[in-house]
Amino acid sequence: MSASCHAAAARAPVAAFAGRRAAAANRASGGKVARAIAAPAAPSPRRAVIVAASASAAGKGAPADADVARAPRPEYVPSRIDDPNYVRVFDTTLRDGEQSPGATLTSSEKLDIARNLAKLGVDIIEAGFPIASPDDLEAVRNIAKIVGNERFEDGYVPVICGLSRANKKDIDASWEGVRHAIRPRIHTFIATSKIHMESKLRKTPDEVVQIAVDAVKYARSLGCDDVEFSPEDAGRSDPKFLHRILTAVVDAGATTLNIPDTVGVCLPEEFGTLIAGIKENVPGEYVISTHCQNDLGLSTANSLAGVANGARQVECTINGIGERAGNASLEEVAMAIWLRGQDKTAIYGAFTGINPVYIYPCSKMVKDFSGMSVQPHKAIVGANAFAHESGIHQDGMLKNKKTYEIIAPETIGYFRGEDSVGVVMGKHSGRHALSSKLKQLGYPLEGDALDEMFNRFKLVAEQKTGGVDDDEIIALVTCEGSQFAGDVDKSASWKLEDVQVVCGTMGLPTATVKMCGPDGMSRVRSEVGSGPVDATYKAIDGIVAAGKVELVEYSVNAVVEGIESLAETRVRVRPMDSVAMKAKSSGEMEARTFTASGADTDIVVASARAYVAATNRMIGFMREKAAAAAKEAEAEKKEAEEAKEAVAK
Repeated sequence: MSASCHAAAARAPVAAFAGRRAAAANRASGGKVARAIAAPAAPSPRRAVIVAASASAAGKGAPADADVARAPRPEYVPSRIDDPNYVRVFDTTLRDGEQSPGATLTSSEKLDIARNLAKLGVDIIEAGFPIASPDDLEAVRNIAKIVGNERFEDGYVPVICGLSRANKKDIDASWEGVRHAIRPRIHTFIATSKIHMESKLRKTPDEVVQIAVDAVKYARSLGCDDVEFSPEDAGRSDPKFLHRILTAVVDAGATTLNIPDTVGVCLPEEFGTLIAGIKENVPGEYVISTHCQNDLGLSTANSLAGVANGARQVECTINGIGERAGNASLEEVAMAIWLRGQDKTAIYGAFTGINPVYIYPCSKMVKDFSGMSVQPHKAIVGANAFAHESGIHQDGMLKNKKTYEIIAPETIGYFRGEDSVGVVMGKHSGRHALSSKLKQLGYPLEGDALDEMFNRFKLVAEQKTGGVDDDEIIALVTCEGSQFAGDVDKSASWKLEDVQVVCGTMGLPTATVKMCGPDGMSRVRSEVGSGPVDATYKAIDGIVAAGKVELVEYSVNAVVEGIESLAETRVRVRPMDSVAMKAKSSGEMEARTFTASGADTDIVVASARAYVAATNRMIGFMREKAAAAAKEAEAEKKEAEEAKEAVAK
């Protein structure tokens, strides 16, 4: 595939863009910083297998799944945990995380993320909010049937959970979604704070208690023996009323009591006291859970305060995504427990079943699929988390890696192995070298996918004199056209073949685009616009003819420093004349958007790749939604015919 741009100095502006990962330390030290691998001193037996696995993988790239020594965990029983130090990890990326403004995941992408969460070892996957829409229900059902029935060799299989409000219709939808799993769970909730009961629910405390009890009893009556109850806005609820309603739902059959700091207002000491009070004042057999929002930046601290005071389940999301300021970050909570859990004065010997080597790949997948970027200085998975630029820090790292790295990057699946094997990727590199590099970076490709990636890599490498940086390879493998770029229905996808633009001060910016359609036919179109990118997007819209599309967000960053850097473009689009909507847990609807990225040494080509990928995702989703609607209509028709026949008999 070729793609050219005749715009004057089209690549020059790339050097001015922000977005470079801070890797100056690695270059300044001749790669020695990148080779430094740190592991916490004196690992406990529970962590030893993980530390050993990460150490053996150092410099060799991501280990094969079969080589990962999975973390031990006690046998799963809904209402209790036989090891008092074990902390269950409840991941709500696919439910609360997807409620982030601008985040959109298709059913296939949710399935891919769920599979990676199972590899990661989360105990419970909250797969969605089934009542929200038929496609949400189908996504939850699909995860329950597939991921919820895939046992690992150690016997582990994740619990698949569906969220529901405290009413029969929601609970029925939730049960229909999760009942196919080996271990299904229904999670129901109702608000308990004074402001929510009076202003939102307009119910008395007695009415709220009765609704909660009825909901839990109904969920149990369906055959679900694993029911979680959440008193929404527990952080602002009256503790005595909280104890009352929690005691009532435990008596009704709730097995997990989830305590949400819904608006992120609690301080760690306050939240810890709240958890301790529940443990002391609510009788029965149940597991206490935490769900902490990050409005004050305290979600991780509050979650750990909950664990220190008796909570044995933490609810969190990959990269901390979620409504408003987000949720407790799974990687932060899990690694804090992993690193400090054995400190008897900190969190009392707590441990989880998380397999840390899958943290970084999960983070990358969620970032790429959802379109929610990770801030560079984000703890554990940020681009700067294992970068050292200060001269003092570099000196310390070169003398002893433990001076400034408390966790080895390889422990979480971030492998800095390029210098340890002496491979510099450039225009003379072959397929085998690229395949090895991709495996090191955690993106194994084979067959046609590798061939396509190799062709794209060669196009970029031939235009660069200093080799292709690891970050640039990652940008290429996760951009449009890759299996790591997100869900695209290949049978309905468009492929960018050529782009040519003319722009400047002497005429109207003009773009000519050539694309190959789902039918295998190539089409060409030219358009003028306010600039080269605008003209290109108009030409793409004209070829694809997918209706009116609004460009919601557009950004472009240099992947590395220098004028020859690869440009990575990210776009977010939404259809203007469709009913593509997604629901929040509150029941409100918002427009669904579609995000994608593209990479190239040419800004316009990178922009075109991103736009085509986002358009393909939008088309794929609409086809998937139409198919689900047709399937539902057929089922209703069949049900009506059967009812008619029954009446006739």
